[in-house]
Amino acid sequence: MITVSEMAWQSQSEWPLLLLLQLLPLAAALMLWWLKNAPAAKVIGLLAVACEMLLAVDLYRHFDVTVNVMQFAEQWSLLPGYHAAVDGMAVLFILLTALLTLLLVLYIIGRQLDDAPKLFSVILATSSVLMTLFTTLNLLWFLVFSALELLLTGYLLIHWSSSPEKDLARERFLQFMFTGLLLFAGSVMMLGWNYADATGGVWKFDLLDLLQVPVASHLQSAIFFLLFYGLAIRTPLFPLHGWLPIVAAHGNVALAPVILLGLKVGIYGMLRFMFPLVPEAINEWHLYVTAFAVAGVFYAAILAFMQRNMRRLLAYAVISHTSILIIGLFSLGHTAFQGSVLLAVNFGLATAGLLFMSGFVFRRTGSMLLSRLGGLFDTIPIIGITFLIAGLSIVGMPGTPGFDAVHLILEAAMERNGALVTIAAALGNVFAAGFLLWAFQRAFLTPRENRAPEAVLETTTPHERLVSLLLILVLVVVGFYSEPWLELIDTPLNALHELYNPHE
Repeated sequence: MITVSEMAWQSQSEWPLLLLLQLLPLAAALMLWWLKNAPAAKVIGLLAVACEMLLAVDLYRHFDVTVNVMQFAEQWSLLPGYHAAVDGMAVLFILLTALLTLLLVLYIIGRQLDDAPKLFSVILATSSVLMTLFTTLNLLWFLVFSALELLLTGYLLIHWSSSPEKDLARERFLQFMFTGLLLFAGSVMMLGWNYADATGGVWKFDLLDLLQVPVASHLQSAIFFLLFYGLAIRTPLFPLHGWLPIVAAHGNVALAPVILLGLKVGIYGMLRFMFPLVPEAINEWHLYVTAFAVAGVFYAAILAFMQRNMRRLLAYAVISHTSILIIGLFSLGHTAFQGSVLLAVNFGLATAGLLFMSGFVFRRTGSMLLSRLGGLFDTIPIIGITFLIAGLSIVGMPGTPGFDAVHLILEAAMERNGALVTIAAALGNVFAAGFLLWAFQRAFLTPRENRAPEAVLETTTPHERLVSLLLILVLVVVGFYSEPWLELIDTPLNALHELYNPHE
């Protein structure tokens, strides 16, 4: 994160790499929307996400981690307000977005869908919107494209959900998300008004401009709560999480949840905009936020143990661990910010693994009730192993990306908040290990007498093995080699640390 005093710009990139990352999936999405041939759609979709992954890797390869500047800056007069640039944190989220989109397309390819071209189109359009969210420095653009992302995700819930109560899931999702969007819009307007009031009536929403005009002290708390609640709803954080268990139970098994939970747009928005713009309010209120997060850890963990539906259990697992992530963020130190970013990325990978494997199980059994599963490890061991590794990554076992992340968060929590909060976060992590391992045991290891009568236990297909092995490979590699990712986010988070710890 760059403060205004240190905001420096690399010269315009030789070619508009960030714009290409946004336009490539959009162009493919428009092409696929009108295509009727499902096999051709699969080929085009796979080529598009593969090229997008290569562009993301190229961005990472050419990013200079040694300098504290926003890089690959782009501004276009034809697009008012378009101002894109990236730091190491944005690059990491872009890599995660490209990888999860690739995995989503591989997950879909193995399914027999009559409307596959439209599904690929919506997935790619959502990827384009997410790339814009992770590259823009303009709060108004962030607001508009957040609305587009939510509309696309709502469309996924409407058209590709199998539950008879999918309308309830859609309505609850839209109610919560657009409430959060209205709160966020209110904060954006207040920031623009604050800038106009200080500069003679010119409204601007670019982060670089807003950082030059500190927010008035009497406005900081109001703007903080609007920003925080607007982003916390989609994170999701207790007690603003009510949409997620319903969407998990009655929405589609993996598609929309992977997009919503895997990318942690809410966490990114907090780090990119909220923490630099309203530091006084965050210093004033961070203990209250931490207290709610501690309560959320145990509340969600207890409810997870009470679930009999695997989808709802995974939803409460996400809520519980999001609270641990928020404890890290509001510990307001360098290791805290590092651990939180790394944990958000870990959640993206691990949650995707759990959801994809749940989808493969649902395709065979037609049920997510734990009482109707069991003995699956005998037939689909690779799916069981992937589920177990993803679950262990969620709880931060050594050798997974969650290990370093949780360690950094607990270290920062001890330094900022003392032993009580740290012990609470650690115990919450232990609870999480318990209910995820319990779900694994019930679904994959218990006897199969209670299995659904309509279950068809076919062995894994080649594409399912590919998705599973890719997830295992990524989780293990990132877990054992976390140094490059810590190095990537180290420099941009230094300035944020100095903002909240000036004495150091």
